[in-house]
Amino acid sequence: MRKNRPVLVSMDIPALELSNTSSQSYPSQPWKNKFVGSASFSKEIGCNFGCISLSENLDEKAFKGFHPTTTQLLKHPLAMVALIPREAALFAAGAIAGAAAKSVTAPLDRIKLLMQTHGLRAGQEAAKKGIGFIEAFALIGKEEGIKGYWKGNLPQVIRIIPYSAVQLFAYETYKKLFQGKDGELSVIGRLAAGACAGMTSTFVTYPLDVLRLRLAVDPGYKTMSEVALNMLKEEGFASFYNGLGPSLIGIAPYIAVNFCVFDLVKKALPEKYQKRTEATLATGLISATIATLLCYPLDTVRRQMQMKGTPYMTIFDAFPGIVARDGIVGLYRGFVPNALKTLPNSSIRLTTFDTVKRLLARSEEEFQKIIEENRRQKAE
Repeated sequence: MRKNRPVLVSMDIPALELSNTSSQSYPSQPWKNKFVGSASFSKEIGCNFGCISLSENLDEKAFKGFHPTTTQLLKHPLAMVALIPREAALFAAGAIAGAAAKSVTAPLDRIKLLMQTHGLRAGQEAAKKGIGFIEAFALIGKEEGIKGYWKGNLPQVIRIIPYSAVQLFAYETYKKLFQGKDGELSVIGRLAAGACAGMTSTFVTYPLDVLRLRLAVDPGYKTMSEVALNMLKEEGFASFYNGLGPSLIGIAPYIAVNFCVFDLVKKALPEKYQKRTEATLATGLISATIATLLCYPLDTVRRQMQMKGTPYMTIFDAFPGIVARDGIVGLYRGFVPNALKTLPNSSIRLTTFDTVKRLLARSEEEFQKIIEENRRQKAE
């Protein structure tokens, strides 16, 4: 059974009466088989006394003797999932969901990157000011074929696995850190937790993001290792963190707004809708759209600062430079394909993650049923 999850289960003790010396009073009726603990009994006072002690790492000790047998687990295979630590199971669910979503929406992401960087790649003087969605779609197909739409997807899939894991654990940690004395998380606390989690995960995985961009937009590169070796040789290690500043500045408000809006909108829904998949999908789409509208210009600046030979050294150079060349619309190049991929990306991620969470809940129920059955058999 998973650790760090104290659960109490009691056995019927006919001669035992609850003592008033307990710091918390319980109903004088048999426990509903919900608690497991260590009980000690004494006759030194006027009545039988039961003391139940809890420990966060009590599961293995508490369930010793009641643990499912191999035969029982084979008969109820879903219960085997409960043996996996919850953090590891959620990590795997997030990784699978993220990889699937990125793979399905890779063509739209490739088109977005091409639209964002086309003017800089072609040369500022001779290039058109921008390239449209249809033109970018046709250009990739003509020059690179069907496989071109998924160019650079492997490093992105590799990147999303640690990115999701770091962001998940960081967000949970920061939420606890920013909780008030009453244990509640305020709007400011949610924004701060999301911002810190976004910056933490971005910093850890940023080099992979740079490699993905170079591989996706430069036809001369064939593999991620080739890009990495060439960058180290010609530009040095610091090139792996080019554009980190605007990236952190961009991701902090994006994740903060996204997480905060999602939490608040979902809490505002009627209870009967909060656990429905379609409601979660709609909530995720609303929060992602609001966050993208606010933060997309910083993403464009980041991409152009990551490019080899970029004339922009700081975000203060990049913003006026892009506006002077392409106008305000230049800051939103690639916004349409980015917005179009939001729905399938969110749908796949949320649906997969919710499905796995329901599976985990069912596995825990199955496991608990086996424990209860073994406990009753031992008591008879």
